[in-house]
Amino acid sequence: MEKASPGVSAPKSHREDAPGRADFEDVDRARSGDTRAFERLYRGHLPRIYNLARRMLGNEHADEATQEIFVRAWEKLAGFRGEAAFGTWLYRLGVNEILDRRARLGRSRDRYGGGDDMMQELPAPPGSRPDLSLDFERAIVKLPEGARDVLVLHDIEGYRHEEIAGMLGVTVGTTKAQLHRARMLMRRHLGT
Repeated sequence: MEKASPGVSAPKSHREDAPGRADFEDVDRARSGDTRAFERLYRGHLPRIYNLARRMLGNEHADEATQEIFVRAWEKLAGFRGEAAFGTWLYRLGVNEILDRRARLGRSRDRYGGGDDMMQELPAPPGSRPDLSLDFERAIVKLPEGARDVLVLHDIEGYRHEEIAGMLGVTVGTTKAQLHRARMLMRRHLGT
């Protein structure tokens, strides 16, 4: 089953039962200029790409980044060789676009900088924590960028440290350290 959120499994849709086949057919049609086929690809992959953008860039940049990722996918569709699932190719394209966007936004904050007190801006929920899911999402966005990237890619999306290191251009040791840091900050914030 595909992870909907940490610790919660979501049932696969009918389209996901044979993701490669339906996507490959739509990719072939879209390459020939069939915009409806590309729209099916867009609708099928939009939630995952949007959530990636939202988690890595924050709400204020997620819509625009998602749109740009799909524009790039349309432009680069001819380069999709089918060696992996379309969703995998699109997701990698999305990660690269998000990292490029971050550079273009000119964020001056050091990728691995910032003090451990960054999470203190958000109060931990008292008592029963009925809004834990919302609080979790807010906490992710407040993590330092390097820690956030690794947490999202590893714990939420299921990538291995070696894959993340390649995507982010860092060492495996750095991804492990950033994941540890992110988890500690999240635990402190969530009071667990």
